[in-house]
Formats: sequence, C-alpha cells, structure tokens
Amino acid sequence: MQHPPFIVGLGGTTRPGSTSEKALAAALEAAAAVGCTTQLLGASALPLEPYDPTRPERSSQAVALVDALRRADGVIIATPAYHGGISGLVKNAIDFTEDLRGDARVYFDGLAIGCIVSADGPQAMGSTLASLRAIVHALRGWPTPFAATLNSRERPFGGDGQPADAAAIEACAMVGRQVAEFARMKRMVK
Repeated sequence: MQHPPFIVGLGGTTRPGSTSEKALAAALEAAAAVGCTTQLLGASALPLEPYDPTRPERSSQAVALVDALRRADGVIIATPAYHGGISGLVKNAIDFTEDLRGDARVYFDGLAIGCIVSADGPQAMGSTLASLRAIVHALRGWPTPFAATLNSRERPFGGDGQPADAAAIEACAMVGRQVAEFARMKRMVK
C-alpha cells in the first residue's frame, strides 16, 4: 500500500500565535483530515541564518527544512505581508530550496503549492500574493487555483472574546484540500 501524501507547511512569524502560523495550521489540518501526513515548519523550525549558496554547511533547521521539502508531495506557504511583500524569514526559508537544484525533482517541479497571505489591513495582500505566486512559478511549482488572504487586523482566528471567522478558516482549509487533492491526482498519473 502506498504511503499517504506528505504535505509540508512552512511560514509564520517570530511572534507566537501569529495569524499566518494559525492559518498554516488550519490548512494542514484540512490536508490531514483528507488522509495526508503533514509537517508544520513554523518560525521556530525555520533557519535563521541567511541562505548563502557559497557555503555548503547548513544548520540543523536548514537540513530539516530541505529534507522535508525533498520528500514533500505538496507544500503550503503562509507569509505575513511586510511592506507589500513576503517576510524576510519566509523568503529566506524558500531560498534554501536552491539545495534541491541537483535533485531528480528540481525545486518544486510539479508540486502543488498553496499560498496564504496575512496582512494588517487589505492594502498589501494582493501584491504579496502576486509575489509569492511568482516565486512559486520560478521554482517550477504550481500554485493552487485558490489562495487565502487574511486581514489579521480583523482577528480571523478570534481572541479577546471574539469568535473565529468561519470564512477565514474555510479559506485556509480550501488551500489545504486543494494541495492534498492535487498530490493525490499526481500520484494517479505516475
């Protein structure tokens, strides 16, 4: 029997309980609910050293990230929008995919990549999502048709007596389900 699809989620911020990390967790939960195995690589698991292609040595976080991406059947990336673009932390983590350039499956070639953006207000969501999708294309990945954009100012996951926004949670879940569905379909054509 073939193993279930493995979906990797990377992203978040250095702030515990950030909107982007909660969104990533919600998307991975949806992928797990349809039978995938998942791994969340939040801020505490991402490499903090700058990616440097001239230095072959890697931290344990960088090695774990690249290993997970190498085994992934799909990836979900969640980033905060910082000044109209993806965060440096998330971009640096994505840069480590360069270590996959010599693999049989180069970078994200043929993988569905779910994109989630959170921003403190709506202005930066579109440009950040466009940037993230452009990066995914450059890495030969296939952005899912649906992407989630969340206004963190509206506290989509609730808090301080405010309930969670069901539409925001469903948006994240849809990203997770689309990545999972694509991973399953790709296996059927192999």
